[in-house]
Amino acid sequence: MRVFPDDAGFCPADGSALQSASMVPVAAGDDPRLGTKLCDRYEIRRVVADGGMGRVYEGIDQQTQTRIAVKVLHADVAKDEVSLERFKREYGISSSLPHDHIVKVLDFQRDPVQGVWLLVMEFLDGEELRFVLKREKMISPERIIRMLSHVAIGLDAAHARQIVHRDLKPDNLFLCGTREGDVVKILDFGSVKDKNKDAKKLTVLGTTIGSPYYMAPEQAQGLDTLDARADVFALAAITYECMTGTVPFTGNNGPSILLSILTKDPDPPSAKSAGAKFPIAPAMDDVMELALAKNPNIRTKSVGDFATAVGRAYGLEGDHRSWATTSQSELQRLVAEGRTRAPAAKPAGAALEAAADPFASPAAGPSGTSPMAAPAQPQASGSSAQRQGGAPYAPPPAPVHPYMHGQQAAQPHASRHDDVPAGIPGLDGGGRPPWLIAVVVGIAALVVGGGLVIVFAR
Repeated sequence: MRVFPDDAGFCPADGSALQSASMVPVAAGDDPRLGTKLCDRYEIRRVVADGGMGRVYEGIDQQTQTRIAVKVLHADVAKDEVSLERFKREYGISSSLPHDHIVKVLDFQRDPVQGVWLLVMEFLDGEELRFVLKREKMISPERIIRMLSHVAIGLDAAHARQIVHRDLKPDNLFLCGTREGDVVKILDFGSVKDKNKDAKKLTVLGTTIGSPYYMAPEQAQGLDTLDARADVFALAAITYECMTGTVPFTGNNGPSILLSILTKDPDPPSAKSAGAKFPIAPAMDDVMELALAKNPNIRTKSVGDFATAVGRAYGLEGDHRSWATTSQSELQRLVAEGRTRAPAAKPAGAALEAAADPFASPAAGPSGTSPMAAPAQPQASGSSAQRQGGAPYAPPPAPVHPYMHGQQAAQPHASRHDDVPAGIPGLDGGGRPPWLIAVVVGIAALVVGGGLVIVFAR
């Protein structure tokens, strides 16, 4: 029952002639559905898997003569209106998305004879990432880069339509083996969050949906503000596991895992490089720090940006779209060459030192002084940078503190001196010399002091 590429004529194990899967006799078994037709169209041929929601069969669509996967819902699931609505939504959403890297859902209906609901999908030859990790523990950099590139293409298309997957995990990434390498398909859009204005809400506010090990902090809290950046976090957690062999956040049960996600930082990937099967790029520490940031305003903005950052950490040139069509063997060669030009990691503890005090002032600027005290830089047309052929000087943006929870990002027009009342000349931080503040305060003190003397004299 192994499946080989269409251009293979003989079995490499015993030399017997291969035949189309649709021509293979129906396997014997104790399932009464084997050999029958559902909806007078879908012939059930063999059991593929059993899950909590239903049993999955391989079948043949007699109208198109193509192989299909048929998920027949369990009776108790079919009686639950919310579960039934989720399957209907999965069919509706999946059928509207590009299918290069998202599984194609073909049909969802009820068989009038047997009285069962069935979800029909394209049949995929391969295995879930979960089985690969169970067998191999870790996977190679070139395989990770190709996988992430495919997932990014699929998810960015969904995010552009305001669809958040919300349940990314190794079980829902299906690797279809080809001679060029894996072709990845994203499964299970039944738990999506539809951010479109008129979308029907199936989840009660505050309800947590997803797999604990890969759940973003805002998702763990059941926040309604959850968006595409939750999928970035989940994919980063999957990538961390593929590189190191362990998940970034651990616990004995669901609540303890979620507590770890909310309160702890994972070990940098480089800290686990000694026990890793494949080299981990030192620059991967910075990539993971951003992608696993607890504050979504700091986190890597899109899945595509994350996939590109991972490849560049391994020294690759280009972006994830070009790597998606590059063979795995070629990516392996490029990764080997890229080790010589891969960016170095930050000094150990640099990121932690910057975020040590949640109430500290913003980090120092390039010259070592606080950006609040740095005088405005002139940008005259005859500046030295322009005379030397460089770009005019532009002061760097003030860094966002990891513990500010988006306050700075949400107030882009706020004054740098947020503790000074607006509208007082010399105190609004508008580029005036810093000594003017002390002068104004001293004059005010003299006036107030003189007023008190006059009152007592009277």
